[in-house]
Amino acid sequence: MKLRKINNTKYTLREILLWLWDHHRPCRSRAIINICIGLLQVAIGLIFVDVQRRLIDTATGNIPGSISFLIGIFVLIYVIDLTASLAYTWVSAVLGVKIQNNSQQMFFSRILNSKWDGISRFHSGDMINRLFGDVNDIVRLMTEALPSIITILIQFAASFVYLYSLNKPLALIVACVCPLFVLFSKIYLRRMRVVVRKIKDSNSNIQAIIQESIQHKMVIKVFNQADNMVDKLRSRHHLLHSQTKSRTKISMSSRVIIRVGFTGAYISAFTYGLYEIQDGRITVGIMLAFLQLINRVQTPMLQMGKMLPVFVNSLTSAERLMELEEMEMEEVDNQKIFSAPTGIRFDNVSYRYTDNGRTVLQHFSHDFKPGSFTAILGATGAGKTTMLRLMLSLISPAEGKISIQSKDTCEKVTPRHRCNFSYVPQGNSLFSGTIRDNLRLTKPDATDEEMRKALHIALADFVFDLPDGLNTRCGEGGGGLSEGQAQRIAIARAIIHPCNILLLDEATSALDIDTEREVLQNIKAHYADTTIIFVTHRLAVVNFTSDSIRIDRTDHNK
Repeated sequence: MKLRKINNTKYTLREILLWLWDHHRPCRSRAIINICIGLLQVAIGLIFVDVQRRLIDTATGNIPGSISFLIGIFVLIYVIDLTASLAYTWVSAVLGVKIQNNSQQMFFSRILNSKWDGISRFHSGDMINRLFGDVNDIVRLMTEALPSIITILIQFAASFVYLYSLNKPLALIVACVCPLFVLFSKIYLRRMRVVVRKIKDSNSNIQAIIQESIQHKMVIKVFNQADNMVDKLRSRHHLLHSQTKSRTKISMSSRVIIRVGFTGAYISAFTYGLYEIQDGRITVGIMLAFLQLINRVQTPMLQMGKMLPVFVNSLTSAERLMELEEMEMEEVDNQKIFSAPTGIRFDNVSYRYTDNGRTVLQHFSHDFKPGSFTAILGATGAGKTTMLRLMLSLISPAEGKISIQSKDTCEKVTPRHRCNFSYVPQGNSLFSGTIRDNLRLTKPDATDEEMRKALHIALADFVFDLPDGLNTRCGEGGGGLSEGQAQRIAIARAIIHPCNILLLDEATSALDIDTEREVLQNIKAHYADTTIIFVTHRLAVVNFTSDSIRIDRTDHNK
């Protein structure tokens, strides 16, 4: 088969197969076990046919032998076959889950360690769909489908050789369908790969709609948009239904073609066998062996037909996972911690999120001196959060340079310097779990005393008035807590993390002015050597800072 790009697909078949082989290493032990079990079952099947033929010919007096001995062999073969089947089930259940978990962990790790701009290209719902559906597909392909294909081909070859040894014309009649099957497979692969890709993309879009709707259920309820979101989902479901119908039509038509071809070959072989019996050239036992061997030759081909959709589905899944691997990884090894106090400096920095997009920062320069407390003011969309992302090296400037500096050292900021920062993002950023779990996210070995101190600084002492204290469980997005409570716990989570630079992105937006003032005073008092950069809309914050800058949408700082 010529390996080339197929319409609307990104990779050649050869590229995908090479990628699958490279990623097959964790699956090979199970695949080898499955192949061995499959080969054992093929051998058992052929021995079963031969013993059955001998039993019938012995019973009819055509050949000498002991019926009791052959029945004993017959029962033994059945027991071995049952044992092999149970072994296959055990291997599939135990090793399969382990391999799938390892694969998910590998791709999950890759997503989390990829560069920010690469991750941002994919919807979170689409990523989840790939991590579960696509990973499961390729694991099944490598551990079940490919071993099955190898077993099927060996079964076909062994059965054909056995049939050929009994009667050459009969074997050739059965095998004449094979070229038709190969030709059909080529056409089928080309058509199905495009359709399956569309179906998988539709499933990702459906998951994205459901995920976002549940995540923003309050917005949907407030604006009475439930019916519109259901209509949007219904529209996607209608498209998926149409695509599934197309896939089903291709599968049904292909199945009919294969069935007609194999049925014609079976009828021809069966008729030939009847004339051979009538002419006395074969025995009834041999005829029974003919019929079973014909089935064992044709069944693998039919099974291969059933495996084609699995193969095409897995090729598409592999393609979607290959797209995840295109994301460039961050270089976070050899993290470097600077001595306090540490500052950060922008020199003529410009940035835009897309090549043709609006310039968010243009020739921006500022020195956030070590130990300073700076407020960044400005309208929404002016680039305040973008500045923090540049500091954290989540994104890189199009022009200019960003440096991190201490008393004796100054280096261009990179992901390996991120360990010097702590960060409170906008909005509710708590995870589901206990308050203790959330605080230990930034310092896994934090003691109760360290957590108590951080909560006190963030004015979150209310935690200890809760019935379960630090073990109080939060729902998704800090469910069960007010916005102000969740925000103060997020601040405590940030300041419990050892850092030289603390970034606060609208971190007190849910607090009243007096509470905000007290939180900032506490932070300033307890972290005198820490550089604090505070993004805010509130002008009153300037009274607590040693410096302030204003960023406007005109892209110039004042």
